[in-house]
This record gives sequence, C-alpha cells and structure tokens, in this order.
Amino acid sequence: MSSHTSEKTTDAVAITASRVRTTPAHAPIHPQALQRAVLAVALACAALPAAAATSGSVALTTDYLFRGVSQTNQKPAVQAGIEYAHDSGFYVGAWGSNVSWLSDTVVVGDDISNSLELDAYLGYRGKAGELFSYDVGVLTYYYPGSYPSGFNSPNTTEVYLGGTLAPSETVSIGLKYSYAVTDLFGYADSDGSGYLDANLNWTFQPGWTLNLHGGKQWIESNKAFEYTDWKLGVTKSFDNGFSVAAAYSDTDASTPLYTNAHNNFLADSAFTLTVSKAF
Repeated sequence: MSSHTSEKTTDAVAITASRVRTTPAHAPIHPQALQRAVLAVALACAALPAAAATSGSVALTTDYLFRGVSQTNQKPAVQAGIEYAHDSGFYVGAWGSNVSWLSDTVVVGDDISNSLELDAYLGYRGKAGELFSYDVGVLTYYYPGSYPSGFNSPNTTEVYLGGTLAPSETVSIGLKYSYAVTDLFGYADSDGSGYLDANLNWTFQPGWTLNLHGGKQWIESNKAFEYTDWKLGVTKSFDNGFSVAAAYSDTDASTPLYTNAHNNFLADSAFTLTVSKAF
C-alpha cells in the first residue's frame, strides 16, 4: 500500500528452506478466501466514478523499502494507488509496485518469475474525541507469477489496528500493529507473525514535515529473521499535489540472512528519494 516502506527477503539458501511448507497451514480463519475477498472488493474501487471521496497517487522512488528492506534489489520503483473513502469512515483501496525480491532469490533448480506486487485493503477510520483517531482493517499482498513446486506462497494477508494522537495541528504520533493471518511473505508456518510500527510527524514549517519511524518485525517459527528498523526523513509538500521525500533508513537484520543471490544486503542502511503526485 502507499505507506509500505520488509522482511520479504533472505539469502538464496535460507529462503528456499524456509519457504517450503513442511506442515499444514493452521491459520484460525480461511486466509485464501479472505485474500480473494479483499482483493476483489479493493480492486473494484478502480471502477468507481470520480468523486470527492476518491483519491490516489503515483510515485517514483530510488528504492522500494518496506519495513526497512529493499524490495527491488536497491533499484528504483514506480508505484501507484487509488482509494475510495466513504463519509461513514469505511474505505477500500488498491496499490501496486514493481518488485524483484522473489526473483532475486533464485538458486540452481528454482524457477521463480515475479516482478509485481499488488495490494488490496479495506478498513474503517474513526475518531475518539478531538485528538485521537483510529484505523482498523485488512490488507492483502499479492505476488502474481510462477514458482517452483513446493515453494510456499508469498501472498500474505494481515489485519491491522492503529491509533494516532494529534496534540496540535503540526504534530502527530502514531502506533500500528499488523498481524498475519496467513504465512508471512512465504516463511513456512509463520502465520501469527506481527509488526509494530511507530511514527512521529512534525510539520516544522508550512509544507515541511519531519518524519520519524521505528518498527519491530516478529516472524513465527523463523526467529532468526526477526529484526527492528528505523527511519529519519523529511517531506516537502507543494500546493499542486506534488511532494518530495528524502529519508535515511537502517535495520539490525542479520546480514547473511538478508543477503540475496546478487550478494546485496537488502536490509542495509539506505538513503532514498521519492517524488510523488497526489490526485
């Protein structure tokens, strides 16, 4: 989704071992049915007539970082999204980006062909008083392509709950928790994994916002792959809908486990520049 900034990469040997399912899925709900439902409903928003409640964006970034990990082998990405928000607080949306993290894990004998991430989400936003707002929903990450026999599906569905405190017009503090109801991005037996996301945004001058982020990724049955990430950035917004964001990110992820077949450490410190246009 548009705020995606993950743990979806490992080295070529470790990723193959961790993504071959050895035990049956044991998610407490029917995740495949949920994925299909979310995807169908969210993609339908693209067919809605233009209205004040319909918004979207397109962006070009020097590196697609999701939860601190490059999804594009430290190369640029083109991204776009659309969302329809009802006055009641319910919303539905879809988002997409080019990716390469799956195909970049190819080892001898593998046949992985994927270059696209398509996300679909729906949820509800509300307020509790003047200063606090909340957000609850479900998000599906879909990776169309071909995979070798026995490769655990990277498609993932998470439910999330977030809250934002805005003590002033220029400061907001947010906390969000995402819980995987399917295996997480292909890791075997990893349903129940969670990600905690904390953010502070401060508009210190009109059009200029300081962005601080910290996150922690837990991965069930794959503890060695767990890590924390952080980001410091600044965003300049313009009246015509354009914005430019510069950010420095880093993680404490294991170098061997997050180094791909091209010998790139995807969770390394990184400076990114993103240009986007909202409509």
